[in-house]
Amino acid sequence: MSDAAQPTAADVRAAAEAVKAALDRHLEAVERRAGESPAPAGAGFDAGAAERDASSAEQDAAELDSAVYAAFDALAAAGEHDDELLYEVYDEVTPFEIPSSESLPAYTGPEVPSALSVLIRRDYVISEPHRLQAQAERVTELDPEAAEDERVESAAPGNSVHAALGVLFGEYEPDEIATRHKEFGLEEGDSTLWVTSVDEAAEPGEWLSAPFEQADPQRVICRFDVSSVFDEDEEDLLLEARREGEDDEEEEEEDEERDAEGYDEDEDEDEDGEDDDADSEGEAVDDLDGTAPAGRRSR
Repeated sequence: MSDAAQPTAADVRAAAEAVKAALDRHLEAVERRAGESPAPAGAGFDAGAAERDASSAEQDAAELDSAVYAAFDALAAAGEHDDELLYEVYDEVTPFEIPSSESLPAYTGPEVPSALSVLIRRDYVISEPHRLQAQAERVTELDPEAAEDERVESAAPGNSVHAALGVLFGEYEPDEIATRHKEFGLEEGDSTLWVTSVDEAAEPGEWLSAPFEQADPQRVICRFDVSSVFDEDEEDLLLEARREGEDDEEEEEEDEERDAEGYDEDEDEDEDGEDDDADSEGEAVDDLDGTAPAGRRSR
C-alpha cells in the first residue's frame, strides 16, 4: 500500500466527528420513539376512529422502531470505522464495543407469537474414538436392533465411528449426551440455542427435508450461547484480580518491613543516646576527682 493510501490524523479526526454525529442521530431517534403522546383527553369516542388511530399508532411505532435500529446500525458502523483508523494511525483503540447488526438484528416477528421454533446446535470433538465405540457396543449388546444403520453397509459400532455415533445418538437424548459427553469420548465445543417465533405452526413433516433453512435471525426472541471464550474472559478477570491482590499484599509487607526497620533505628538511636549520656557522666566524675579523662590532657 502506498503512502498516499495510508490514513492520516485528519482522517481519524473526521471519523471521530462522524461518531459524534451518529450518537446525536441515535439519541434523537430514541427520544422521538419515547415521545409518543396519548390521545387528547375529553375527545369523543368513535369506534371507527379508534380503530384507525390504533392502526396508525402501530404503524408509527414500527416506523419509530425502524428509525432507532437504523440509527443504531449507523452508529455501530461509524464506531468501528473510527476504531480501525485510530489503531492504524496511533496504535490505540476505543474502550467501546458496539454489537453489529449481524449479531443483534432487529426483531421483526409478531409481538405476541402464537408458535415457536427452538433451534439447537452443539459441537463436539471426538477425542477418544475407542471410548465412543466401546459405549456403542455396550448399547448394542443390550439392544441388538440399535446397531441397524441402513446408511452404512456392514456397520458395527466396534469398527465404525459412524455406526457408533448413530447408535449413541439414537439411544440417548441430546441433553443426556451433553451431560455425559466425556463418557462417550467426546469433548464439548460451542453450543447455542435459539428460540424463534413463527407465523403459524408447521404441518407434520412439512420442514423435515430442510429443517434449518428457515432459521431467521430477525425472528429470534432469545438465544443462549455457551463457549470457552466466555470462560477465558472470566479466567482473565480472576487472574487479574488475583494479581492485584498479590500486589496489595506485597505492598503491605513492604510497608510493615519499613515500619519495623524504622522502629529498630529509633531503638538504636535511643541506645546510642544513653551511651553518650553515660560517657558524659563519667567524664564529669573524673573531673571532680582531678583525674583527666581519656583522650584529654591534664593541665
